[in-house]
Amino acid sequence: MSDRKYIIVLGDGMADEPIEALGGKTPLAYADTPAMDRLSKKGEIGLVHTIPDGMKPGSDTANLAVLGYDPRIYYSGRSPLEALSIGVPMKDTDVALRCNIVTLSEDDVPFEKRVIIDHSSGEISTEESTVLLEAVKRQLENETYRFYAGTSYRHCLIWSQGEVKELSQPHDVLGQVIEPYLPEDKNLLYMMKKSYEILVNHPVNRERKKKGLNPANCCWFWGAGKKPSLSSFEEKYHLKGMMVSAVDLLKGIAAGTGMSTARVEGANGGLDTNYEGKTAAALHALQEGYDFVYIHVEAPDEMGHQGSVEKKVKAIEYLDKRVIGPLTEALDKQKMNYRLLVMPDHPTPIRVRTHTAESVPYLLYDSAHPQNENHHYNEKEAGESGNFISQGHTIIDRLLNR
Repeated sequence: MSDRKYIIVLGDGMADEPIEALGGKTPLAYADTPAMDRLSKKGEIGLVHTIPDGMKPGSDTANLAVLGYDPRIYYSGRSPLEALSIGVPMKDTDVALRCNIVTLSEDDVPFEKRVIIDHSSGEISTEESTVLLEAVKRQLENETYRFYAGTSYRHCLIWSQGEVKELSQPHDVLGQVIEPYLPEDKNLLYMMKKSYEILVNHPVNRERKKKGLNPANCCWFWGAGKKPSLSSFEEKYHLKGMMVSAVDLLKGIAAGTGMSTARVEGANGGLDTNYEGKTAAALHALQEGYDFVYIHVEAPDEMGHQGSVEKKVKAIEYLDKRVIGPLTEALDKQKMNYRLLVMPDHPTPIRVRTHTAESVPYLLYDSAHPQNENHHYNEKEAGESGNFISQGHTIIDRLLNR
């Protein structure tokens, strides 16, 4: 066990572009963030490039990089990492695919002419979404295709003896007619069409529409990949690590690297996630012998996908006031020696409602060696700092002071 503790607080998709409605500021620069302001005046800020050139910007590649795993070496697809999290048995010949339950338009047009309205079906609850997936499983599951329930709208399809195919991410095509983005594979396309027929008038969706909520009316497959092979985090860094996250992707990365995962009731990946529960779980881990904690908060990314400026600002303020502030206050009160890294994994700009590959701002604070600076943590000032890390998978070395 290390005398010094190491913490990463990852605000998923937190980085953005200047927005006119915010007076030309980004959500991060505009938000009221007293904890990050305090730490940035005593720490280092800069930019880090988390997405290797030529790779798609996503939470899968970016979070692997932040944890020190070069995506060009370790990345085998997004869904296999999520499959690890939910305990899906995978053979070397299996292909895992993410199965989002999405919202398609329900006007009287052919399936191919429908528009994708919401990649998350209004951040549908895990309970409702699992009921819907069970209805799909009853009609579509067989020896070749097996469905597994995940969290909220995020589920998994295992394709026995499958092929890794390039499939469109639903959050990349929001508001667009789906025809150009449908899979070429006839079986995957059939299952998507059939899932719409199964779900469009399902009782769960009838109730959701009565309440003014987006129906979860179609399965959308993407993120295909083979069984991953990740090395042990503890062997790599000689640190005992804990992952605190609501989403299966991050839990899967933890499982693949041998890190423990905290169970936080009410952590759902949305704006109303249990921030206090995540903070408490992180503190408990650090007090109980863990050397490293990775606190992942999905909300800024989800609000970016929704295109909500107001909610993205609120998600960043919640991260600051309900995670970073209480966490650092408790660590300081306990006189714990710690180094803290705050950063996004990638930008999710409101303008495009999906991920982009630009470099992101980081904030590094050392409780034992506070600096005396006069900067704020945001994209603009991080860019002006002169600090730039071109290889995202080396940012952890900066945190660990190696």
